[in-house]
Amino acid sequence: MSREMLQGKPLKSIIKFTLPILIGNLFQQLYSMVDTIIVGNTLSTEALAGVGATTALSFLVIGFVQGLTAGFTVITSQRFGADDDEGLKKSVAVSAVLCIAFSAVLTLIAVLCAKPLLIVMQTPSDIIGYSYDYIITIFYGLAATMLYNLTASLLRALGDSRTPLVFLIIASVLNIGLDLLFIMVFKMGVAGAGWATVLSQGLSGIACLIVMVKKFAVLRLKKTDFKTTGRNYGHHLAVALPMAFQFSIIAVGIMVQQAALNTLGTTYVAAYTAANKIDQLAIQMLLSLGMGLAVYCGQNYGAGDFKRIKTGVNQTMLLAIALSLLCAVIMIVPAKPFTKLFIKDASEEILEASQLFLICQAAFYIVLSSIFIYRNALQGMGYSGLTIIACVLELGMRIFASLVFAKYFGFLGVSLSNPAAWFGAAIMLVPSFYIIIRLRINGETFDVRRLFKFKSPFVPKPAAADIEDYQHFA
Repeated sequence: MSREMLQGKPLKSIIKFTLPILIGNLFQQLYSMVDTIIVGNTLSTEALAGVGATTALSFLVIGFVQGLTAGFTVITSQRFGADDDEGLKKSVAVSAVLCIAFSAVLTLIAVLCAKPLLIVMQTPSDIIGYSYDYIITIFYGLAATMLYNLTASLLRALGDSRTPLVFLIIASVLNIGLDLLFIMVFKMGVAGAGWATVLSQGLSGIACLIVMVKKFAVLRLKKTDFKTTGRNYGHHLAVALPMAFQFSIIAVGIMVQQAALNTLGTTYVAAYTAANKIDQLAIQMLLSLGMGLAVYCGQNYGAGDFKRIKTGVNQTMLLAIALSLLCAVIMIVPAKPFTKLFIKDASEEILEASQLFLICQAAFYIVLSSIFIYRNALQGMGYSGLTIIACVLELGMRIFASLVFAKYFGFLGVSLSNPAAWFGAAIMLVPSFYIIIRLRINGETFDVRRLFKFKSPFVPKPAAADIEDYQHFA
């Protein structure tokens, strides 16, 4: 286990921890891009658009899984920062039990609702078959997705970001190989791409679990570690569910955006699919910084070092601004050639639409970076309730922009709906962080529950022994 986040220069510690996460995220995006490239070049433009039309629906469920597992391990990282080995073990045990239960429930709901949701989203008739074949495969493999995300998050919570990277790279290579095998040899179509993703993630999750148990003695659980109170389960759910719903709330907005996009036709769906893959690759540096910062804030929050949290967040935000400008340049200049990688015979209309989307995103990367930084900082500190309020604002802005902008400006309006949503979230997140961190440095905390009782929200800082009772209400 590594305690580097608790000592030394904050930015140096965050960057060192983030680099393996960045490499892992890049590999994950690259094999996702390979999925799309193989589909677009070996099947058809309709097949590519069909897979792309599932992006919002996939994020609705997969995002929930990612938020849930990240939320559980916020508690783990705080226990680690507080040197509470017994609490850490119980946190891992509770997380495992809850993940098994959620896997079963989510799989059932997702499989049953997949087709109706695609219809509600007005998925074009010429691609809905491809969409269903792909997304139903992903949903059947939710247990594998849950396993990988939980084990990787637990390892990162203990300061090990390298092990998940190693197995993610292996999974990426395996996914590409399985893509070629299932699609080109076994002729499984878009479903083959889905099964390749599920199998590679499942094997990566199993490998992480084996290494996790062998490498960290504190993670070798006994039956007694599973004997805990309902309050402990409630404690984990109080942090994890807001984080999970936050992803799902964002996904609802993206589904509305996708529905607006679907009305424009298959050409624009294909352009959006290709451009979105390029966009996701470009922002991985910003996303990874946020993920690393969440662990940093969680550990230092557990240790009670609030000044160190503020310093780390400020320094990371300055770095994020510089990276935002770099990402914008990297993405805009080669937009059309990149799009041709996904669609072999892309028309000029598709190329221009893809470039337009990328320009609209890149122009506002600084706003997006502020969301990644401050949302992850607040989540690491346990204030996931505040971040979900920000997500509601983001949802409202994305829905409004998707419906209104798309109606009057077509594909340009859809392209501008993301920046509009980012502004909605940033308005909430940035001031929230600085208000809370100032209060904590001064020995106070911000209790949201007091607002609903019409009393002063500023209360004295409780004793360390009472931390579990108050810090995760939000």
